[in-house]
Amino acid sequence: MHQIQLDGRSIAYRDEGEGPAVVLLHGFLCDSRAWDPQLHDLSDAFRVVAWDAAGAGASDDPPDPFTISDWADDLGRSLDALAVEEAHIVGLSWGGLVAQGFYGLCPSRVRSLVLSDTYAGWKGSLPPDVVERRLARCLSESELAPAELVARWVPMEFFTEAASAELTTAMSAIVSDFHPLGFRLMARSLAENDTTSLLPAIHVPTLLLWGEEDHRSPIDVAERFRDAIPDAELRIIPAAGHVSNMEQQDAFTAHVRRFLVARG
Repeated sequence: MHQIQLDGRSIAYRDEGEGPAVVLLHGFLCDSRAWDPQLHDLSDAFRVVAWDAAGAGASDDPPDPFTISDWADDLGRSLDALAVEEAHIVGLSWGGLVAQGFYGLCPSRVRSLVLSDTYAGWKGSLPPDVVERRLARCLSESELAPAELVARWVPMEFFTEAASAELTTAMSAIVSDFHPLGFRLMARSLAENDTTSLLPAIHVPTLLLWGEEDHRSPIDVAERFRDAIPDAELRIIPAAGHVSNMEQQDAFTAHVRRFLVARG
């Protein structure tokens, strides 16, 4: 792990390989460890950077309030510190919302987008009553002890019923290190954001990757992304739930590699 200082806050990140930059943005209750398969497998051809967003993993908590625009600004300044002018941005779930926010803030720095199992914000993708229930649950469960939170979220919220013990153990280790404040802030950002008006203005190559059995962000959300983003490509990953990059890492990485190589 490496560290960047932003406004007196420490941002942790992993950095492997050389070549065109690929930036990996994790979901809530996760950190850069969720990207281990892609970090290692793609670093033969790319410079792969995976951060712990403020409020996650080994990074410090941000101030409260903190918005998607603030995380997008953190990302831009982190890339400045790493001398990365432009990058392929890969975001899963909440990380996909950050990716959209970063494109809205700095479109010229985005070579392409890979949006996986994500949302146009919960507000933009889910019915209001579902958004209300999800936010209330997250705010309440952010006060739980790590072991109890893990029991409620792993594996049923992230993976299919067929998820291996090895996979659930790896995710449990990540979730047990969650930041209560970061979890609350990330949940609020999902509940408060609606990026549907941004999607038609995305004019970089975009790959949509979705787990076939993702019940947190169902396939109809992916289809709305495909229909809204000009020339977006949608690929469904069989036998995968919400965190498809971990559950079907080979298929996920193969799709990303094919897409990135085609873009030079």
